[in-house]
Amino acid sequence: MDFGSLAFLIVALPVLAFVLTLAFGNRLPNGGGHIPIVAIAMSFIISVLIFLQIYPNHGTVEQSAHWFSVLNVGIFIDPLAIVMLMMVTFVSLLIHIYALGYMSHDPGQTRYFAETALFTAAMLGVVLADNILQFFIAWELVGLCSYLLIGFWFRKPSAAAAAKKAFLTTRVGDVLFLAGIVILYFNMYTHVLPVVGGHETVYLLQFKTIFENLTLIPTDQLTIITLLFFGGAVGKSGQFPLHVWLPDAMEGPTTVSALIHAATMVTAGVYLVARTFPMFIAAPESLIIVALVGGFTALFASTMGLVMNDIKRVLAFSTISQLGYMMMGLGVGAIIGAEAVGFAMFHLINHAFFKACLFLCAGSVIHAVGTNDLREMGGLFGKMKITATTMLISSLALAGIGIPVSIGAIKLGTSGFVSKDAIILEGAYSYFAHGGVYGSLIFFFGVAAALLTSIYTFRLWFMAFTGKPRQERHAHEAPSTMTGPLIILATLALVFGALTFSPFIHYLETTYENEFFEEIDPNGYIHGLAERAGYHIPEHPIVHLDLAHDTLIMMLPVIAGLLGLAISWAIYHKRMFSVASIGNMRNPLFRILAKRYYQHEIFIELISLKFTYGVLALTSEFSDRKIVDGTIDAISSFFIGGAEVLKKIQTGVVQNYATATVLGVALIALVLSWGVI
Repeated sequence: MDFGSLAFLIVALPVLAFVLTLAFGNRLPNGGGHIPIVAIAMSFIISVLIFLQIYPNHGTVEQSAHWFSVLNVGIFIDPLAIVMLMMVTFVSLLIHIYALGYMSHDPGQTRYFAETALFTAAMLGVVLADNILQFFIAWELVGLCSYLLIGFWFRKPSAAAAAKKAFLTTRVGDVLFLAGIVILYFNMYTHVLPVVGGHETVYLLQFKTIFENLTLIPTDQLTIITLLFFGGAVGKSGQFPLHVWLPDAMEGPTTVSALIHAATMVTAGVYLVARTFPMFIAAPESLIIVALVGGFTALFASTMGLVMNDIKRVLAFSTISQLGYMMMGLGVGAIIGAEAVGFAMFHLINHAFFKACLFLCAGSVIHAVGTNDLREMGGLFGKMKITATTMLISSLALAGIGIPVSIGAIKLGTSGFVSKDAIILEGAYSYFAHGGVYGSLIFFFGVAAALLTSIYTFRLWFMAFTGKPRQERHAHEAPSTMTGPLIILATLALVFGALTFSPFIHYLETTYENEFFEEIDPNGYIHGLAERAGYHIPEHPIVHLDLAHDTLIMMLPVIAGLLGLAISWAIYHKRMFSVASIGNMRNPLFRILAKRYYQHEIFIELISLKFTYGVLALTSEFSDRKIVDGTIDAISSFFIGGAEVLKKIQTGVVQNYATATVLGVALIALVLSWGVI
């Protein structure tokens, strides 16, 4: 059986679940939550069956139907898409199962499950799209669903404000993305259609058509297009400076936070860059910007995670930081080629497992103690052993704890260590060896962020689970519907990366080296594009760098992770140093970090309220009083003045009217006589 023919059901089933849950959920147990669970489980099964069908020969699934003019609607599944489909459906399924227990007492659970089903469907639509316009439509639906879910408790002012902030901030990136699509269409219509158009219908925005004809588009135009695409990714994936919405997105239910931060929305931007990677590598400057912004974001967000006391906000800043690593991993593709897609997506998949687990563990803790504040927790290990253990495993993965050795194809370390180690060493260090000053900066960003990540991660764990309880609430372990998904995710966070590194990277490399791309350039499609753009890409970057002899370099990520663990253990568990002496607002550095570098004051109060609104007030004052009012006054003065003149003619004397009538008739007769002559 050709399972590829069932691909449309991967999206259609969650959409159907959305409709059924919304219509009948109020009459069913758990608000109809079992409907999206069944639908997403079936989508996961179909995704796995398609994977098993295309995996051995690196095949693809391509389906397309004409829409109108030179546009189409279609499905495209290749190695990149299929691993994303399996991750989204699997992690979303576990989060939905967990939500049965977490949302069991919420009166809006029917609306919740309907919206999460649509959210999952929208993300799957992004992954399955075979053209950039269809991709953008699903992308916008993801943004809409995030708005609805972040503001799920809309009667809470902070939740409503966070939803609006997320929606408006991501719209900035979406406008850039749309502008990139418009410029791409113009270039495809101008440069590609005259060459490939003819009797056969050509779909100009289809990924296949774009990739086949990249060499026909001017390089400077590709640079503009890819930077605009990256602008969209910056908004969705929380990169600096459009990251400000993501910490405030914690106002929704914790399961929403897990869904947004692990399986859906924020990964969409990374997937966009990976999906259009050939366009980026053919542009001379774009990938440098991607790597620099990603590396800076990884470090920048880590510094703020050090001082947050809200357990969910710590994890939110860790998400921003890890997304920065993924972008950095894609950016180093300027040096290592298609391997960058494998490294970035491998970290994306691993991050989905341990970040979903961390958020769901945080949900269990909040559910048990009734507060988000780490300062009111402590001593929870004895009362919540499953939650504490699974959160510890996921924390080890987030901090990248491992040993830089391999036993055959198996690497010793948590999933986060394996994928982050690949990005820092085989990616950023490759850039450092070949990329001059940019490479050294990117490598520094990666190592420094790894140290800070380890510190704030274990700070969270020690503050929550060790020491003496700092409040009187009686904590308890979560029910099995909540702990079951935690155990599964923690297991994957521990072993998935170690067991699958080599086959995963090799499989993802074939995304742009399969039969379709061999038809375009038998000598290597990505290499051909890179050579055209002036990049130098070694054929075998790992062998070329010979990292086996650079012991210190290989140990840097390990040292960073263990040093961060030791610092947190000494400060927050053993209390060797006084936290109060440095962790107060009198400390200038702490105050800057606690205030998040005054981003709210800069973006909201300075730029939005004072500058933007001030300029608008001045311009509106001028335009309103001088232009609008002036125009209306001039028109009214003209007619009033004219009326005054006409009023003087109306004397009321009959003889004057008779004289005017006779003169008028005489004038008409004279004109008519001239016309006859």
